[in-house]
Amino acid sequence: MTEFILARPNGRKIPREDKIFGISNRAKAAIAEKGRDNVINGTIGALLDDEGKLIVLKSVDEVYRQLAPTDYAEYAPIGGTKPFKEAVQKAAFGDHVPDGYLEAVATPGGTGSLRNVISNYSEPGDQVLTSDWHWAPYNTIAGEIGRKIATFELFDADRKFNAKDFAAKAAELLEKQESLVIILNTPAHNPTGYSLTLDDWGKVIETIEECAESGKAIALLVDAAYIDFAGDEDEYRKFLPLLGTLPENVISIVAYSLSKTCTLYGARCGAMICVAKTREIADEFKRVCEFSSRGSWSNSAKIAQVILSRIYSDPELLAKVDEERAGYRNMLLARGKAFSEAAKECGLEIVPYDAGFFVSVPCDDPDAASRLLEEQDIFLVPLAKGIRVSVASIPESACRKIPPLIKEAIEKGC
Repeated sequence: MTEFILARPNGRKIPREDKIFGISNRAKAAIAEKGRDNVINGTIGALLDDEGKLIVLKSVDEVYRQLAPTDYAEYAPIGGTKPFKEAVQKAAFGDHVPDGYLEAVATPGGTGSLRNVISNYSEPGDQVLTSDWHWAPYNTIAGEIGRKIATFELFDADRKFNAKDFAAKAAELLEKQESLVIILNTPAHNPTGYSLTLDDWGKVIETIEECAESGKAIALLVDAAYIDFAGDEDEYRKFLPLLGTLPENVISIVAYSLSKTCTLYGARCGAMICVAKTREIADEFKRVCEFSSRGSWSNSAKIAQVILSRIYSDPELLAKVDEERAGYRNMLLARGKAFSEAAKECGLEIVPYDAGFFVSVPCDDPDAASRLLEEQDIFLVPLAKGIRVSVASIPESACRKIPPLIKEAIEKGC
C-alpha cells in the first residue's frame, strides 16, 4: 500500500498516528480496563490533580460563566482585541518590561506564534535554530512551511548551558542564510524542565550581538509557554529586559500562552509580543503577522481574550487568579522535586531540571524502554534522545515510584 493515495507528499513523512497521542490513547484504554490506580499516565501536557482530573482555575472559570454571548460568539479582530493586547503584555512581562517598541498579535496558543515567526522571519529552505532537546512539533511547524529545524547541544559536558555550541551553530547558519530564526524555550523548558539562568542569558545576548554584526536579520523567539509555572513569577521574568538591549537588526518575540497560565487549553489563545528597536520594525511585525494570521487561522477565539482582559481590569480578581495559580504551581514543583530526589536515590540520570511540566531522562533506545514500561502500565513519551515524563499529570507518589522502574527498563532495553 502506498503512503499517499490522493494527497501530495510534498517531501513530508506523515505518520499514521501521532506518537504522543497514540501512547496517551493506549494509557486511557488501560485505565478504562484496569482502573486509574493501576496505571501511570505520564504523557499528558496539561496539569492534572492527584485523581487525574484536569485542573481548571476556579477564579478563571467564574469569569467565563459571567460572559455574555457576544463576549465569545462575536469575531475578534485579526490581531486581537485592544484590551487583550494590553492585558497580555502585562501578563507576559509583569514588572520587567523591556525597553523598545512593543506590539502584540493574538494567536491560537503558542503554536500560532511559532508558525508566524518562522513564516515571516525566515525564507523557504532556511534552517531554524533551536536546542537538540526540543518540543517535537517544532519540526512539523517548520516543515509545513518549507523550513527545517537545526539544533545546538543544549548542555555541555558539565551539564550546563552549552553557550559555545549555541554560538557556533548560530554563526554557521548565518554564513549560509540571509536571516536566522532562533527559538529558545525557557523558563521551564519543554521537554527537560531546564530554565536559562541570567548568566546563560548573558551569553545568549553576547552571541546574538556578535551575529548581528553581519547586518543580517535575526529573530529571537522566546517560547515562554510555561513561565507562570516555573517558580516565583517575578524572579523568572528578570531576563526579559535583556531583550530590549539587542541591536536594530534583531527582533525579539515572546510567545505567551493562555493554555497553561489560565488553564484555557481548549480555548486556543495566546499572543506573540515583539520587542523592536524602532517603531517601523514594530509596525512591520504587526502588519506581517496579522497578514499571516489571516492566511491561516484568520482570527483567534475571542473568549479567552475577553477573560484575560477582565482579569487584568480587576486588581482583586487578578490577585485571586495569581494566588490560586501559585497553589497549583507549588504542587507541580513538589512533584518535580520528588521525581528528582527519587532519581538521585536510585542512580537514574536525568537531564538538568529546574521546573515545569516535564522531566526528561536520556536514553539510547527510548522506544524500547518505553515499550517495556508500558508492559508495567507506565506510559511515558519516547523522544529522539530520551524519555519524557509529565510530572504535571501524575501525583507526587507516582513521581517517587517510577524512577527506579525507568532505570530498570532502560538497562533492559539497551
